[in-house]
Amino acid sequence: MAKKHSKRYDAGVKLVDRSKAYSLKDAIAVLKAVPRPKFDESLEICFHLRVDTKKSDHMVRGTVVLPHGTGKKIRVAVFCRGEAEKQAQEAGADFIGAQELIDKVAGGWMDFDSVVATPDMMRDLSKLGKVLGPRGLMPSPKTGTVTPNVGQAIRELKAGKVEFKIDKQGGIHVAVGKMSFNEDQLYENAFTLIESVKNARPASVKGEFVKSMSLSTSMGPGVRISA
Repeated sequence: MAKKHSKRYDAGVKLVDRSKAYSLKDAIAVLKAVPRPKFDESLEICFHLRVDTKKSDHMVRGTVVLPHGTGKKIRVAVFCRGEAEKQAQEAGADFIGAQELIDKVAGGWMDFDSVVATPDMMRDLSKLGKVLGPRGLMPSPKTGTVTPNVGQAIRELKAGKVEFKIDKQGGIHVAVGKMSFNEDQLYENAFTLIESVKNARPASVKGEFVKSMSLSTSMGPGVRISA
């Protein structure tokens, strides 16, 4: 049985020419014209990369600070001790602690969106790997979330730092703002992410890197954009 879509979704589909790849600016304009639901949707970019995900040297991963943030209030939990606690407080961390915070998370508490930790906490924090890992919350030096400079890490996350990482199908999916943003803000955020993904191209990948890209909203149709 064919899946039934809402009238709003069907109206949006009529605005999209599925046979063409739009420029980034035009794609955003099209999605801005699509009828909105009652909540503030996110705008997401989906990349399909021509890489072999079974090869370790084809891994694509990185972070980028979006110029206009994500539109979402980021709650940051910081695992640290001593002087780093003051840094975390001054930078606006939402939750700060050491063993007591680890025990709280181990007990099922997960009211945060990002995690930062000092290097000395990682041995103790490793016991939360099975809890934080599947949610993409385990801090890592590669993403700048394991650092002695917790203040800077917190400020970047609060400002709109996002992580991108290739999945097993060769895809990357990242939200780059809310549809309440104006077109210029969405364009600048999306362009910044696209350039960061392209710059993360592994040296071992030859030929075409970005196979395809598309933009979509949380509840709307997808729009193919030129790579």
